[in-house]
Amino acid sequence: MDKFSAMQAFVRVVEAGNFTKAADSIGMPKATVTRLIQTLEKELDTKLLNRTTRKVTVTADGAAYYERAGRLLGDMEELESSMSRAKASPRGRLKIDIPSSLGLAVIIPALPDFYARYPDIQIELGVSDRPVDIIGENVDCVVRGGELQDQSLVARRIGEFHLITCATPAYLKRHGTPQHPDELANGHTLVRYISPRTGRLYPMELRRDGEEVQVNGRHMLAVNDSNAGVVAALAGLGVLQTLTFLVQHHISSGALVPVCGGWCSEAKPIHVVYPPNRHLSNKVRVFVDWVADLFSKHDLIQRKSTLPLPMQHAPAAPSQPVALVA
Repeated sequence: MDKFSAMQAFVRVVEAGNFTKAADSIGMPKATVTRLIQTLEKELDTKLLNRTTRKVTVTADGAAYYERAGRLLGDMEELESSMSRAKASPRGRLKIDIPSSLGLAVIIPALPDFYARYPDIQIELGVSDRPVDIIGENVDCVVRGGELQDQSLVARRIGEFHLITCATPAYLKRHGTPQHPDELANGHTLVRYISPRTGRLYPMELRRDGEEVQVNGRHMLAVNDSNAGVVAALAGLGVLQTLTFLVQHHISSGALVPVCGGWCSEAKPIHVVYPPNRHLSNKVRVFVDWVADLFSKHDLIQRKSTLPLPMQHAPAAPSQPVALVA
């Protein structure tokens, strides 16, 4: 048995969810893929897959084998990519996870430039605000905003973002325009944000001249996605605190109006994060360098014209990669 082919076939069946799609993705007849996996199960003396007429699911032993096999195949891709030809043109699959806000507004629209430079890289892109287990889900790298939690990973700071508090003119006409954060907690309805990791409601945080105020006001709607929050604010559902780059054009057009002038939220870092054992992968390296360069030049990230005057300052230069240690 060609164990490498069997391993590759098994990994693709797990990822595709059926034998037909897996066979098409690796250019093998379906019968060959079926035979390879049957032989693999016989040699391992372990059932890897549960098969029905409608779908294929992985067993507990199969899930463990898939995780190790996926990493082994990835290591083999990296070995090939380390050769001189691959260095000039990195190739292979790259599994990346990004927040929906940064993905839709910044990263995905710029991907044609990435593919123009690296046409032989295939990206599997997870776009959501959910927490991702980089090691457990075999993800090559993630882009994350805010402070990082996992101290075992390698992180490179590639930028920062700011938050702004705003609402529609129609909402403010009905309820008045707050000038101080305390007013948000009395007589106003907020659009709140829920942590996708913990389910906890985030407070609105505003500061001015060394004073910091946390607002946990009344809300009718709470969301776990930044883009959903913007849509809710545009619908007049309340006062929203969100990323400046998401509402820049809405404020420029007058659809949203900043409130609590002079009060700002502290800048939050943006990192690209990856497992320490993958820091030498050429395909990961070129993506990290590309996204860092993208953020350093992107107008929606660097422009702060929607921010109150005290926060108008030049962005900090992206730092070098550092291992996160306790």
